Amino acid sequence: MDFCRARDIFERELYFLLWAYDLEFWTLKYAAEDYDYSKKKLAERIVYPMMKEGYIYKHFDKLTPSETREDHLFRDETKMNYRVRYAITQKARLLVQAFYRELEG
Repeated sequence: MDFCRARDIFERELYFLLWAYDLEFWTLKYAAEDYDYSKKKLAERIVYPMMKEGYIYKHFDKLTPSETREDHLFRDETKMNYRVRYAITQKARLLVQAFYRELEG
């Protein structure tokens, strides 16, 4: 709680960053199922506010051009069934690392 107060972040947001830290990217559907939360509530209460604060970004968007090798992995998805992939920013990664350092002592 002290860490969250000092960094001006809610505990639920820190917990979500800890969950997402090891993932390269995820979809809202996957996060909601794994986090045991409704997709809509997860987006409204955690993901979108954290995007505004600069902790989460869209790693692959619906309109992202397919130029890199990773982009071609999702080539079988069309514009109509494509899900946006989210990831945590460097700012979020540094926050999680600071949290782990504080836990270590």
